[in-house]
Amino acid sequence: MAEQKLTHEQINEALDERHTPEIQELLSRGNVAIAGLGGLGSNIAYSLARIGVGHLHLIDFDVVDITNLNRQQYFIEHLGMYKTDALKSLLLKINPYLDIHTDCVKVTEENLTELFGDNDIICEAFDCPEAKAMLVNGILEHFPEKKLVSASGMAGYESSNTIHTRRITRNFYLCGDRTTESAPGKGLMAPRVAICAAHQANMITRLILGEENV
Repeated sequence: MAEQKLTHEQINEALDERHTPEIQELLSRGNVAIAGLGGLGSNIAYSLARIGVGHLHLIDFDVVDITNLNRQQYFIEHLGMYKTDALKSLLLKINPYLDIHTDCVKVTEENLTELFGDNDIICEAFDCPEAKAMLVNGILEHFPEKKLVSASGMAGYESSNTIHTRRITRNFYLCGDRTTESAPGKGLMAPRVAICAAHQANMITRLILGEENV
């Protein structure tokens, strides 16, 4: 079956119908950086692309590995591809008219200010605790006026209801249960990681629409 081609106008009309033109205008102007494109970041990006968030900045240095397929939004055909390239290609299948910028680079203290200077909302979606702390501390130091949505604690198969969104400071939000770490038999698994990713994506959506309370 031939792939159906949709115009920009058709996609916008469909989004307007679902969200109202006023809400969709705000979503279309949204400018979000997602640092880390694994179980959290790939799911977050899918959600934001589907609601028509217009400007996405995807950041990761890694390639898709077979061990990623248990929870991340990639397929066997993407094995060995850079996650930035694979995820961008998938998001453009949802909406080919999104503005998607990629940086295939490891975020460091040295490049942090250059990477995130043009983004309004920054989403931390790393697996490594040290990388999480580095990014959060760097954003809070250099960009205290920017909105930051992070995550901590979503491993295993504990209750879904222990995952929450909390407002830590005026512009810093944290999603997860804050305690559950990956352990043998209770590693990072698709359902609970996706729940935490949905919390992050929904908080980002609220921020784009001017809602700052959790």
